[in-house]
Amino acid sequence: MKLLMITAIEAFEKDIKFLLKKSAITHFSYTDVKGYRDLTQESVSDNWFASEMNDSQSLIFYAFVPKENSDQLFNAVAEFNNKQKTLSKVHVIVLNIEKSN
Repeated sequence: MKLLMITAIEAFEKDIKFLLKKSAITHFSYTDVKGYRDLTQESVSDNWFASEMNDSQSLIFYAFVPKENSDQLFNAVAEFNNKQKTLSKVHVIVLNIEKSN
């Protein structure tokens, strides 16, 4: 059993739901979150928005799945990200579950 965690900007909500379905993951939870990016290390000319802290409307998805499904989703997200022309990507992590009931 694995725990999947997926984070992305809100604009990718439908895409993530499609990728979950494509990977045979039919049960999941998600919620809105506010993402932050600290740009204090970037020069003003590289920082389009000219502010030090940018926030964005984001989502976080959670799902408990068998290993096969997590591998399938991980590959689907990598393929999705490779096709993106935006700087924002979908981020996935897979955690081992030691025990569950």
